[in-house]
Amino acid sequence: MSLQFLKAGTSDALTLTGISKRSFDSDALIGGPISGGPPGYMAVPFHTKMARQGHLYKLTDEGLIVGGALLFLKNDVLNIGRIFVAPEHFRKGYGIFMMQEAENMFPEVKEYTLDTPVWNVRTNAFYSKLGYKEIKRDKEFVFYSKVTKVI
Repeated sequence: MSLQFLKAGTSDALTLTGISKRSFDSDALIGGPISGGPPGYMAVPFHTKMARQGHLYKLTDEGLIVGGALLFLKNDVLNIGRIFVAPEHFRKGYGIFMMQEAENMFPEVKEYTLDTPVWNVRTNAFYSKLGYKEIKRDKEFVFYSKVTKVI
């Protein structure tokens, strides 16, 4: 495996949109109320805009795009807006790799934040396994935080 987690360009938006759509739509198979996803998850213009603004990332394996992420850095907090992996590549460690890379590529970050739907057992277990702590929840979302170690 030759994995790279890189900023995506606008030319990657179409491929990443397709992966995003298939990934989020697959949640319906594991308890999601309907197929669907976060705002813009299946829109090429949205992903193009995110690439232009420097928030869109891609995960490649031997040059093939297999997943993506939206990352938002503000001061010393990194919000992991979403990560997604093509369903045919689930359970290969790609999600863990992307999360670790996102955490490692911004050494100035003191806190990582994210949220995921309450009903999504798969993603809630995933983030907990990676050391994220639930900080609050509402009817729809569980909000997580991971504070970096103070040296």
